[in-house]
Amino acid sequence: MVERSAMAESLSNLSSAALNSQPSTFNKLCEIVAKLRGPSGCPWDREQTHESLLPATIEEAYEVAEAARAKNDAHFREELGDLLLLVVMHAEIAREAGRFDINNVVDDVTEKLVRRHPHVFGKSDARDSGAVLKQWEAIKREEKRSDSHYLASLPRALPALMRAQKAQSKAARVNFDWTELRDVLAKVEEELGETKSAIASQDRQSLEDEIGDLLFAVVNLARKCKLDAESALQTATDKFVARFNRLEDELRSRGKRLGDADLAELDEIWNAIKKMTNERMRKDERSSND
Repeated sequence: MVERSAMAESLSNLSSAALNSQPSTFNKLCEIVAKLRGPSGCPWDREQTHESLLPATIEEAYEVAEAARAKNDAHFREELGDLLLLVVMHAEIAREAGRFDINNVVDDVTEKLVRRHPHVFGKSDARDSGAVLKQWEAIKREEKRSDSHYLASLPRALPALMRAQKAQSKAARVNFDWTELRDVLAKVEEELGETKSAIASQDRQSLEDEIGDLLFAVVNLARKCKLDAESALQTATDKFVARFNRLEDELRSRGKRLGDADLAELDEIWNAIKKMTNERMRKDERSSND
């Protein structure tokens, strides 16, 4: 493992002292959470466990991502606060059980940042982002010796698209990657062909395998195009929802509800909305280029 410098050691040791010495709003937040879970606090807060808070923790992380994509600073700040509250709540539950506290959490992440950035706090000569990422992975593998495999640190809990792209990105750092974009496109076409064959065979297990391979290949295509597959699918879903809402509004203007119209009418409305949306996008692009 890369040795830390004296400066790095000092930085890691300062984290708890700094946290406790400053009369910060963060300390106030920690005190409020402790009071809420105390004997004279809130019954609901006292009842919470790590397990009961997990759905909210995941939900808030997604809401942070949504607010960041929306570029709404007030909403983004609010959602970051909600996520921070849950971090503090988890740490407080652990403190009450005598396992660890928020200072330990801050210490750990501070030490990790110092340890994994020897090009800043040590003597490493890694300077570009590619070299830094390889160095990070090497240090991380050294830290987690229970499984020496390169992809052992890949979290199973990640959303499937995100996990697939992370696995591909990590593999690419050690040169396991297509060289040309056309090779990635050919792989997508190959997997699509195999999916069609699986559909024809009516073998459910084979179809599930092939659709999984097809999705994995499409994620790789997004990665090679320097796009985030999760964000791309989120954008596509948002577009679908917006258009579907407009379709529903159009049906209402015709005195109908969803379920009353046949597919032909729904297609006619959908195509009109799509055409209108595309024309507006082209107009906006022309205006921005003027």
